[in-house]
Amino acid sequence: MKRPPWLKVLRGTSIREDLEEVGAVALRYVKEETLQPLKDTGRFALYGALGSVFVGCGVVLLLLAVLRFFQEQFAVFRGSLSWIPYFIVAGLAIVVVALTAWRVVRGAGPRRLKEKS
Repeated sequence: MKRPPWLKVLRGTSIREDLEEVGAVALRYVKEETLQPLKDTGRFALYGALGSVFVGCGVVLLLLAVLRFFQEQFAVFRGSLSWIPYFIVAGLAIVVVALTAWRVVRGAGPRRLKEKS
């Protein structure tokens, strides 16, 4: 059975034992309250960056697929009008970048804000 902490005072523990216990508590506090949140934040940032790279590569591949689709499927885009598919894909890329920037600047949605409070 564990004894209550105030019983140490009656028992007469030494200052050295008390200092060791304070040091152990301080070390445990530092580990739990500072190092662990930093590790969690680093993991969150790493997975976010990795996910962003994969999504970016996927968007580039989709834009290339749209370009090839327009080049192959529409005969009108051959010859002197071959620049039009590039213009269309550049416009789509601008729309994707604008939507992404708008979403980033907008911040958390109202549903997420309700969950946090």
